[in-house]
Amino acid sequence: MVNLFNTITDNAVNYMQMYGIWFGFFIVFLESMIPWLPLFVFIALNIASFGTIVGFLISWVATICGCLVSYVFFRYFIGKRIKKVINKKQNVKLKKVIKSIKEIDFSNLVLIVALPFTPAFLINIACGMTNVNFKKFFAALLIGKTSIVYFWGFIGKSIIESIADPSAIITVCLLLAIAFFVSKIVVKKFNLE
Repeated sequence: MVNLFNTITDNAVNYMQMYGIWFGFFIVFLESMIPWLPLFVFIALNIASFGTIVGFLISWVATICGCLVSYVFFRYFIGKRIKKVINKKQNVKLKKVIKSIKEIDFSNLVLIVALPFTPAFLINIACGMTNVNFKKFFAALLIGKTSIVYFWGFIGKSIIESIADPSAIITVCLLLAIAFFVSKIVVKKFNLE
């Protein structure tokens, strides 16, 4: 079983190296819009194929770009139609949820984006449909996606290995705390509340 896994991994890395950085970028970019694709696999493959720094940067930029495209699509194209349907149905509970998403503070948005098991696709849709400020959303992605790419790339090669390794969990918690404090500083500096 281990040999089969190693063979599959080696073949995937060879394939990634053969098709290059743009392929690595594209698969992570695509995952931001198609939620059932395995982000942790793509990030781990980028790092295994292109090295720690380049693989990290490809994955980080790609996931941010994918989230932004999804956000813009739902904000300017699909979201308006869905809001019309919601307004026609007069659903009070749904309107409260939309209002709470729209008014989410920057630090909480950064933490939601930074959590490894939060579905990025749903965050993009929610922020786009509720017209969360673009600058606020973009800044939250820049800060929050750093820890998620780190988690999946350096630690998340295997979910089981990550959970079994206490130093990995401590590192991720430390990154989440740093992301939270950086978000507080960014809020004050750029007035993003």
